[in-house]
Amino acid sequence: MSPDQEYKGPRLFRKLAIGAALIIVAAASATAVAAFREVDRVGDAFRAGGTLDLGNELAEADTGKPQTIMLIGSDKRADSSRDVRNGVTGGARSDTVILVRLDPSKEATALLSLPRDLKVRIPGHGTDKLNAAFSIGGAELTLKTVKEVTGLRINHVINVDFGGFREVVNEIGCVYVDIDRRYFNDNTGPGPDYATIDVKQGYQELCGQSSLDYVRYRHEDTDLVRAARQQEFLRQAKQQVGVGELISDRDELLNIFSDYVSSDIRSDRSVLRLLALAAASAKYPIREVHFKGDIGTSFVTASSKQMKRITDEFLGVRATEGPRGTARRVRGAKRKRRPSGSDGLEEAGELGKDQALKAFAAGARIPIFYPERRIRRSAFAGTEPRVYGIRAPDDRVYNSYRMVVATGELGQYYGIQGSAWKDPPILADPSEKRTIDGREYELHYDGDRLRLVAWRTEDAVYWVSNTLLLSLTESQMLGIARSAKQLGKG
Repeated sequence: MSPDQEYKGPRLFRKLAIGAALIIVAAASATAVAAFREVDRVGDAFRAGGTLDLGNELAEADTGKPQTIMLIGSDKRADSSRDVRNGVTGGARSDTVILVRLDPSKEATALLSLPRDLKVRIPGHGTDKLNAAFSIGGAELTLKTVKEVTGLRINHVINVDFGGFREVVNEIGCVYVDIDRRYFNDNTGPGPDYATIDVKQGYQELCGQSSLDYVRYRHEDTDLVRAARQQEFLRQAKQQVGVGELISDRDELLNIFSDYVSSDIRSDRSVLRLLALAAASAKYPIREVHFKGDIGTSFVTASSKQMKRITDEFLGVRATEGPRGTARRVRGAKRKRRPSGSDGLEEAGELGKDQALKAFAAGARIPIFYPERRIRRSAFAGTEPRVYGIRAPDDRVYNSYRMVVATGELGQYYGIQGSAWKDPPILADPSEKRTIDGREYELHYDGDRLRLVAWRTEDAVYWVSNTLLLSLTESQMLGIARSAKQLGKG
């Protein structure tokens, strides 16, 4: 693996507290509007959750200045780093270490996930994997290790028990999520004992336990895909849950926070600074900085030069000003003719039509669009599309279908969705609209990458969803959408 490839190694995520950490932090930031009048209560929630004794390892941040927060996702909340070292929380493990950079001046919140198998020097304990630091010396030793390997100044540490995830999702209500493929495991028969899950493909509403099953899934994909899945869940949750709702639910959210979160935060002054910064950052998008390194048989390694590039990107991340897709054409420029197949697509008209016929036979009662082109060497996943009903917040059920295409890369699937629900949350606020060959497309970007392409008819809406890693280029996404043909026409 070359030094510039993205890390795709195995990270445990067995308890997957990343979802809990991110959603709780997002909820805390949204309650900030009300919390300025209730600093004591928010401070009490931080203190009730357990205080991490981190010595003099943290950097003091001036009021209004950016802060870097280290989130530790563990399978058991530790009341202090020394408690873990002394075995009071015996067996506690750190599944996730995430750095969050709150810097409103950048107009984006940066996230950097550090691989649990990253080869590091643990102060006083020699070379080992990053997650070993928590088992040996809890949050304090993890903090020292992360500071040494990244060179970053860290202002706060928050340790989150994964159980908080389910509680928060239940409290804020369910979240509509665009599920890229079917996730299933029932632990029947011999083989590895992975968590039970049955979440079908397609846009749908996920509630507490199903949400937890989805974000903690660790079978048949890679570490990077799992991180992207969690990030996508958070993005859609943030899009759908309003600040007003979170403020109205703040009493219960603070109770959950105190039950599942421990941190170094003690003083009301620290709480106020953090809340002010979180409130200023809440309106800006979340940008994930992908870790790049080399994968060996036991460790993920990164040179000092690689780490410098990663941390520079983390500190300097900015929201993209407008959609700058990989293959985007300058307005007014003549479109160059491409040789057949040069965009990485291949003809798949008959296979797509067969999928459409199966969707019709299975009960799809909206006009069915199917792609006549697909990614080269990809394949439709499953024997037939899923035909089902999406239940909207008003309890109406809308006829829908989902076609899934496996790219051939582990854990990477893209999809074609159709639904009679014309205003689902996922299609709110497109980045831009573009008319090509007489059809108007709604384009939704994530930074420079085209995440979703949608179009509408009188009867329904349709969209092409990129993979969780956004691995399809803009040219490919638009090529698939433009090739979409209605069954029975033309």
